Amino acid sequence: MIKKLRHKFIAISVLSVFVVLAVIMSAINILNYSHVVRDSDAVLNVLAENNGQFPKPDGGFKRKARNRDWLFDELSAEQSPELAYESRYFTVRLSSDGNVTSVDTGRIAAVDTDTAREYAEKLWDSGGGSGFVSHYRYLKKDDCGDTVIIFLDCRGRISSFRSFFLYSIIVSMAGMIAVAALVVLLSRMVMKPVQESYEKQKSFITDAGHEIKTPLTIIDADATILEMDCGEDNEWIQDIRAQTRRLTALTKDLIYLSRMEEEKPQVQNIDFPLSDVITETAQSFQSLAKVQEKTFTVDVEPMLNLCGDEKAITQLISILLDNALKYSDEKGTISLKARSKGKNVCIEVFNTAESVDTSQLGRLFDRFYRADKSRNSQTGGYGIGLSIAKAVTEAHKGKISASSADGKSLLITVIL
Repeated sequence: MIKKLRHKFIAISVLSVFVVLAVIMSAINILNYSHVVRDSDAVLNVLAENNGQFPKPDGGFKRKARNRDWLFDELSAEQSPELAYESRYFTVRLSSDGNVTSVDTGRIAAVDTDTAREYAEKLWDSGGGSGFVSHYRYLKKDDCGDTVIIFLDCRGRISSFRSFFLYSIIVSMAGMIAVAALVVLLSRMVMKPVQESYEKQKSFITDAGHEIKTPLTIIDADATILEMDCGEDNEWIQDIRAQTRRLTALTKDLIYLSRMEEEKPQVQNIDFPLSDVITETAQSFQSLAKVQEKTFTVDVEPMLNLCGDEKAITQLISILLDNALKYSDEKGTISLKARSKGKNVCIEVFNTAESVDTSQLGRLFDRFYRADKSRNSQTGGYGIGLSIAKAVTEAHKGKISASSADGKSLLITVIL
């Protein structure tokens, strides 16, 4: 139990860090990409407003820069005044029918006229006012009935973006590994008080159970002696003996449950015919169901085998059938099914009921929990049976679950 709790703590902590880092890194990279697109579009807008050319910086450039003139109106203040000399771009003019009329590749060396035509014709067919083609950002502009497409080489910007993206992933993964290592190391310290408390609780239950056995045995022996003196018909003695038997059974169940929930429960694994065990166990409940006028059906696939503790599995089936009989409605229906499911065995116990609170199904396997508290005195149970069933299932590395399709029935499923 403590090991599972520790694993959940580690998983939740690492998952939380992963989600936070993923959100932060996604936001940073999205903003970085937006910055690349925004700056590229700003340069393209300057080119579009000046017929595909940067304005020539004259002697008054410094004055214009201070006044945040043409370049600074479009570009962010971080852009260099040398941007006009650093940018590589080319333009293509197309007529209204899509024919290329002119190509200007004088400001770029990586693209020839044919490649520029190919890019322009592809964009003419695809439509769209702006976007990326390869590592070029483009912008379309109408000019006297023609279409001018300006392409800006964003190779450097995209390369920087990709490098930042890659490094952010590497740094995030390194951070995740570091956090996971720290959480694994520190989780031992966090869980140590819980583990100590849990161990003391288990030890108390086991020790108290053994201590209670002695006075119970004495009480039962004294009741036998009193019965010899007062006769077997004395109702007070009979009540003492009945309550002693109930308390003895509860003590045994608590000790058994405590042992089954230990880190390494002692399970004697042997191969045994599961179909025969289930069928024989179910037969002992047939007469009880008949007396209560309830319909009890058994459908067990033959030749089912299991490697496990035969005695514990028998107790598991008994608990599930006993629970189904106790909490089914009058003249209700109970069914037991067992079949193979791949490499596993699936056991299902179904019973109709007056009402089932579907919101409380997860608590059915808690100690001392009973969904129908009004029938406690009638059923005579302790609310510990399904807890033992869960412990037996988990000791065999299986899974147990409860479900209700309509709120008027209960289905317990065990996968072994």
